[in-house]
Amino acid sequence: MRSEIVKSGPERAPHRALLRSLGCTQREIEQPFVGVVNSFTEVVPGHKHLGIIAQAVKDSVRMSGGTPFEINTIAICDGIAMGHSGMRYSLPSRELIADSVEAAVEAHQFDALVFIPNCDKIIPGMLMAAVRLNIPSIFVSGGPMLAGRTPAGNKIDLSSVFEGVGRYDKGEMSVGDLETLEKLACRTCGSCAGLFTANTMNCLTEALGLALAGNGTIPAVDSRRIVLAKETGGQVMRILREDLRPCEIVTHDSLYNALVVDMALGGSTNSVLHLMAIAHEAGVSFPLPSLYDISEKTPHLCKISPSGEDRMEDLDLAGGVPAVMKELGPLLNLSVRTVTCGTLGEDLKDAAGADGVVIRHLAEAHSQTGGLAILFGNLAPDGAVVKRGAVAPSMLRHRGPARVFDSEEEATEAIRGGSIRPGDVVVIRYEGPRGGPGMREMLTPTSLLSGMGMDESVALLTDGRFSGATRGAAIGHVSPEAAAGGPVALLKDGDIVCIDIPGYRLEVDLTEEQLAERRRFLKPFQPKVSSGYLKRYAAMVTSASTGAVFKD
Repeated sequence: MRSEIVKSGPERAPHRALLRSLGCTQREIEQPFVGVVNSFTEVVPGHKHLGIIAQAVKDSVRMSGGTPFEINTIAICDGIAMGHSGMRYSLPSRELIADSVEAAVEAHQFDALVFIPNCDKIIPGMLMAAVRLNIPSIFVSGGPMLAGRTPAGNKIDLSSVFEGVGRYDKGEMSVGDLETLEKLACRTCGSCAGLFTANTMNCLTEALGLALAGNGTIPAVDSRRIVLAKETGGQVMRILREDLRPCEIVTHDSLYNALVVDMALGGSTNSVLHLMAIAHEAGVSFPLPSLYDISEKTPHLCKISPSGEDRMEDLDLAGGVPAVMKELGPLLNLSVRTVTCGTLGEDLKDAAGADGVVIRHLAEAHSQTGGLAILFGNLAPDGAVVKRGAVAPSMLRHRGPARVFDSEEEATEAIRGGSIRPGDVVVIRYEGPRGGPGMREMLTPTSLLSGMGMDESVALLTDGRFSGATRGAAIGHVSPEAAAGGPVALLKDGDIVCIDIPGYRLEVDLTEEQLAERRRFLKPFQPKVSSGYLKRYAAMVTSASTGAVFKD
């Protein structure tokens, strides 16, 4: 056991003295040490209940012959951080989480790990740490919240409230109606009820093979979530006995499977960023252009909010991720290993099939191409990403004049002020990993456009990111970013931007000579932050096209 180095032999008497001060018995000291990596916090709705999940895990570890020790990481609520300077810390927190887990685990030499994330950057941060450390590990999340209901019985969630602000600005909703929406949208703890970044990543943890069935979809308040936590605590002891390690699970084939499932679900665009970062940690080559082929041949099976009216509880009742993967069977690598200590094919043998409604059959898919698309062109030589499944058919191809803004705040002010017109292409630049810094999510401007009824006539592109709750022709991760001198930095108001999502193209109607001439007069980027973690982050981070990981 790894933990022998901190507890065995006469020279470790001081270490054992400290363990005894924690109340450890001799038997507990002799048993394997299991780190329970919890991200509990009282300010994140998806994490408020994680103490209950952790206790269930620890009880099960003890019953299975292990000694659990709970440690904690930070967590940021993207919804609360949205639309102001706090969002600059969201993506950078992913690297902090991975690094802090590495530090605590290596310092205390745990034998195995159970990770308990739930929301946006915590999941990929912990996944990065798991493959970096490469000791037996398993995940169990806190689960999604239940959808809210209007007085008329319609399903709503957090994105409904963001869009409600746009309807209020347009005069279609009163202050009282907006307040009612605010009070009804988020009715339980858990990660927000739609297929936003948190729930996308929790589903993909199943698809990667690092979590048991149900991890992505069982609601936070469902007793099955506690049962799953107990099963996970027992399973970590089995994978420890078999010495099954994350890098035996997270391979090129399992990452491929996760991307296929992602395309079929129509998940958050952020998942592309995070899966590439996980691949980087695992030493697996998965360049952005390879996602084009996956998107092209993967049918889009689910329309979960914001793409449709279904919520995570509906996906769960329809069979969850196992049912999606069973339907995708011909497209998946079924021989990959999972934390069940079997293969994916074995895991899916008894899984329910697609219900044909929430999870469509392959032949009746919403489209025969994936819910996400990667675009290239003279505006995005290194790529950009769009949630194709949440784009209105009329906006899949769009040509319009650019309205250029150098920050999210400037664009938001213009949208709320009524100066954006149908046909426009809103461009928000200098919001990338380095330029932001921190690659903020643009849920506020996209939700305003949707709430104002302009998501079927106005496109938006940015070198920043979008929340998984974003819908409409919203194209993010434009690379290279403006701060790195990417072509998006050369745009001017009135330039004609050409979007062709079915053709995977993002272009500006300018010649290479015209772009080169503008580049001659491009001023060097001046960093927006000159101190603290964000200064260090901006100096170390790479492009979104590589997962926004740190330079090696």
